[in-house]
Amino acid sequence: MSSPPPFFPQPAPDSRQAVEAMEYTIDQLARAGNTTVRNVRAYQDRGLIDPPERRGRVGIYTQAHLGRLALINHLLSRGYTLANVQELLAALIDGQELHAILGLEKAINSPWAVEQPRHYSYLELARMFGTAISLSGLKRALALGLLEREGMGFTCRTPRMLEAGQALTKAGFPLESVLDLMEAARPLLQQVSDQVVGLVVRRLDKYGDANLPPPEDVPGLVDTIWDIRPLAMVMVETEMRRALELSANKFLGDRVASIIERLGERSAAPYPVMVAPPQPADEAAPADDDAQTLSGSPGRAP
Repeated sequence: MSSPPPFFPQPAPDSRQAVEAMEYTIDQLARAGNTTVRNVRAYQDRGLIDPPERRGRVGIYTQAHLGRLALINHLLSRGYTLANVQELLAALIDGQELHAILGLEKAINSPWAVEQPRHYSYLELARMFGTAISLSGLKRALALGLLEREGMGFTCRTPRMLEAGQALTKAGFPLESVLDLMEAARPLLQQVSDQVVGLVVRRLDKYGDANLPPPEDVPGLVDTIWDIRPLAMVMVETEMRRALELSANKFLGDRVASIIERLGERSAAPYPVMVAPPQPADEAAPADDDAQTLSGSPGRAP
């Protein structure tokens, strides 16, 4: 099987081991957790996040830190203060129930694909998309969340999506059409995603809205959440392939059939026969030299 062209986006690993092995600097952690470096340091000072592992002068954070950061953000978005969050986590630790939710916290808040955000300058984007990039296209990419402003440049949390857009524009498709496709697909995929996650929610409903599952049930729930990730992606990809095949046969198949029929009509048509135009009756054909020699020279008696 031939390898894809260099600009074609490569699939990112999404296994449980790959996700759990992800590491971050404090800048990367803040970016991945939708917060700031200042907030991360403040959470560490309050004991909400464990200190990072030190490698030389660099602190290395793990997926556990990102999961805890996501939990803190979620509680803050529900109206809790930092003091409230600190009390909640302290109560869990004192009641020795923290171990029961750490696995769930990690499984729920971990990213569903291993992909590091990347920073792009405007010049890099211009090189990637050439004349296809425009101010209107850039504004739409920002509105869709494909790009985020950061300093003098932009951050993309899903570089593979950006590479896919680059591949499509290189193939000749307008950037605006590519963004239209992304905008149309998003609500449909969100609806499917809600239904997938709803399968897990129904498993948790039997424990009540605010009750922890018993410790013996937690490992099974954690495995279910991890296992549903690749299974859901297989389901979506398989259905997408099926839908693309139907659409290709429906639209492109009819177009190709019409082209073949037209070519067949042309090849079946008789070639025109070239016929010389008739000679006028009152115009005598000119005599050639041989005829003049047989009949004698002009003005000479036979």
